[in-house]
Amino acid sequence: MNRNQSRNAGSNRKGKLQASAGSSRNNGRARGGAQAAVVDAPVQKNDEVVVDIIGLTHDGEGVGRADGFTLFIQGALPGERVRAKVMKVKKTFGYARLQELIDASAERVVPVCGIYDKCGGCQLQHMDYDAQLSWKRQHVIDSLERIGKLTIAGDDKEGVVVHPTVGMTEPWHYRNKAQVPIGAGVSASGSQELIAGFYAKGSHRIIDTDECHIQHDRNDEVVRIVKTIGRELEVSAYDEESGQGLLRHVMTRTGFVSGEIMIVLVTNGRKLPQAEQWVERIRAALPEVKSIVQNVNTRDTNVIFGDETKVLWGSEVIYDELDGIRFAISARSFYQVNPAQTVELYRKAVDYAQLTGTESVIDAYCGIGTISLFLARKAGRVYGVEIVPEAIEDAKRNAELNGITNASFEAGPAEVVIPRWREEGIIPDVIVVDPPRKGCDPALLDTILAMQPERVVYVSCNPSTLARDLHTLEEGGYKTVEVTPVDMFPWTSHVECCSLLVREGN
Repeated sequence: MNRNQSRNAGSNRKGKLQASAGSSRNNGRARGGAQAAVVDAPVQKNDEVVVDIIGLTHDGEGVGRADGFTLFIQGALPGERVRAKVMKVKKTFGYARLQELIDASAERVVPVCGIYDKCGGCQLQHMDYDAQLSWKRQHVIDSLERIGKLTIAGDDKEGVVVHPTVGMTEPWHYRNKAQVPIGAGVSASGSQELIAGFYAKGSHRIIDTDECHIQHDRNDEVVRIVKTIGRELEVSAYDEESGQGLLRHVMTRTGFVSGEIMIVLVTNGRKLPQAEQWVERIRAALPEVKSIVQNVNTRDTNVIFGDETKVLWGSEVIYDELDGIRFAISARSFYQVNPAQTVELYRKAVDYAQLTGTESVIDAYCGIGTISLFLARKAGRVYGVEIVPEAIEDAKRNAELNGITNASFEAGPAEVVIPRWREEGIIPDVIVVDPPRKGCDPALLDTILAMQPERVVYVSCNPSTLARDLHTLEEGGYKTVEVTPVDMFPWTSHVECCSLLVREGN
């Protein structure tokens, strides 16, 4: 899962390569002077170079070589020849800006988004969707081979089966949640006023926008309405540098099945002036709204939510469904943002668990119980553990909401709770893990190896940490059988995976 959408760039970008070195042509020349640390580099800042693109990084940047020197070029695709301007030079690699396409790839398409070249939300709108799916599968394979030291099954060899990436028939408007920063600046219409949109790449400069092609249409409408109301009520926008101003973010969720809407106003202070007018105007514009919430965040931080949340009007939750299972979703609940692909991913997890109706299953990192309740429909008993107490309360409520009595939940670190369960006689046949991007805690991996379940199902939002953890489990006596990539976030560089491991000797 993608609990944390932050990008965890590694310190050595050469480790991102997905292709071996290829030929390149370079019209840049080494020059002495400005950057002593890279004086021996064959290119320098501001050089213009002609580069053949040989691969993509895990962030979707094109990878090229200039006299054997690696350059990362946003917007370039494998197989292309481009002219680029060198913007930054490190000791062993550099960054360049795409200036001209000399030879374009057949996989290149025209982005549908008008601010795609400015916004950092999507990385691959210039790439054909089928090509994205193939690249994501290859990205998973490369991580498993390079980091996990695993052998991938092929025409003439046995190994881990990596299936084609599960894509979407309609890969647009799939997100059920939007959370956008609020600022003061030049709006899309060109006037100075309160704005809301997305951060420009590599910055905290807000690009005002009224439409995002990967958001549900209703989320776009909510943001437009909140922005308009804020302007009419002359609400001040939060300023990161001064720490002044009231409105920091607006977050909205839309239930794809229920149609219910939640709106969260994140404020720099407990007092929300004209709160009644906020509620009145939102309700008049959006009859489907079920929950209007204020979250208070007065800290100097990039974290969106603060600790205090209060309902201004309506319910503290909205409801939605995944594969017939109903969920109550609060303002701070983790709930996957792509419902259609979540169902595909969780069905695969249940399939890999190979349940017959008698098994005991432990769901580590269970969150609000989404995977747990999918599993409970086919398992004998499911035990969910999650370190966030509020999520566990949501999980218990969701089990009750669906009349599921064979699932129980406990708050605490999985590596502490699960060994205690073992002492109490709970011996799992299957352990399911669904960690954040950083992967499993090493202590949890040790716990899994000590518990010795027959099968481990590993759901991951980061192929690199997945590969690392699979290597650890393999060294502990498990065999990785197959991996299914799932395209949870079309047009971005992210890919989720569901993996099946079995205990050797079963």
